[in-house]
Amino acid sequence: MSGEALTEKFFGGNLILRIAVGIVLGVILALVWPDAARAAMLLGKLFVQALKAVAPVLVLVLVASALANQKPGTHAQLRPIVVLYLVGTLSAAFLAVTMSALFPTTLILAVTDVSVNPPQGIGEVFNNLLFKLVDNPVSAVMNGNFIGILVWGVALGLAMRHAADASRAMLFDISHSVTLIVRAVIHMAPLGIFGLVAGNLAEFGFAALQGYAQILTVLVGSMVIMALLVNPLIVWIKTRKNPYPIVFMALRESGVTAFFTRSSAANIPVNLALCEKMKLDENTYSVSIPLGATINMGGAAITITVLTLAATHTLGIEVDLATALLLSVVAALSACGASGVAGGSLLLIPLSCGLFGISNDIAMQVVAVGFVISVLQDSAETALNSSTDVVFTAAVSGMGDSAGN
Repeated sequence: MSGEALTEKFFGGNLILRIAVGIVLGVILALVWPDAARAAMLLGKLFVQALKAVAPVLVLVLVASALANQKPGTHAQLRPIVVLYLVGTLSAAFLAVTMSALFPTTLILAVTDVSVNPPQGIGEVFNNLLFKLVDNPVSAVMNGNFIGILVWGVALGLAMRHAADASRAMLFDISHSVTLIVRAVIHMAPLGIFGLVAGNLAEFGFAALQGYAQILTVLVGSMVIMALLVNPLIVWIKTRKNPYPIVFMALRESGVTAFFTRSSAANIPVNLALCEKMKLDENTYSVSIPLGATINMGGAAITITVLTLAATHTLGIEVDLATALLLSVVAALSACGASGVAGGSLLLIPLSCGLFGISNDIAMQVVAVGFVISVLQDSAETALNSSTDVVFTAAVSGMGDSAGN
């Protein structure tokens, strides 16, 4: 077989199979030739950067086009999707409380310099969120502020409803063109994930995680239970249909890429393409997917809750049920409102630790632990968050074509 034919077969075959091949080759390269594996990390960084670059433009034009060209009598089902997002995030926090009670964890804390600036309270979190809503559109696109992008996309789409047919058709054509660019980027996923796997294994391995095995087990175990038991239960209550075809498809085609890119924003194009493949309602998924990347933060709620309760257990602080439930609500709301803060869920730990009178010095040591285990914790968290966006969107859209045909 010629090199050209082999290349065409690789890029034209099943994407998930090609990603699996990329993962295996990345592991082999990291074990056999670590220096080359570190160099291959460049492929992974380029892939993630390409996804992050195209996602803001895609969301803006897709939302605007969907609303501008919406047919009479069709409506995006946003209220039920927001309800599912909030229920899912709260359920994740409640699950984390239960898992922490069943498997209490003691952390090894030491003085660690972590140069980050966490929010000082929920008021600051929601103040930042409000200012993101009214961000300049150019700034929102440049900085990946998807709340601001959504606001401008909705406003532009509604305004363009009154434009001439030719103008709305042009907006649709632009949306289609950007979608084609996104598909080209997504087809590079096997090479990107190959680079990410090879580079990360060569650089970090998993030896550094051995001392944190128990806290990682509680964290990742909670996320697995959320993905395979709690989310399907929520979907079944909503639809009264078997949720597992959708759940497994979302984990396979969204969760895998999110696990390795570790970025909900970078996974937006992947999720939009998956929703299109499943033949879901475009008026719904064009808004619900970028919205979910901002407020559907079940994995973040688990991280905040588990690490905070591990800190209280380490310090011998008794936590009653009422306080634990309050922590769940605070963790869920904070995760929804502060997803754009650099450092993600880990920076919210000092806020939640404040509920128990834990000083910032100690809380930042817990954050340091979070950064050590983030190579696995953040990957699992992002995979849960991103795949759940697709699962809940499918539930609201009547499950779509779960076979993806």
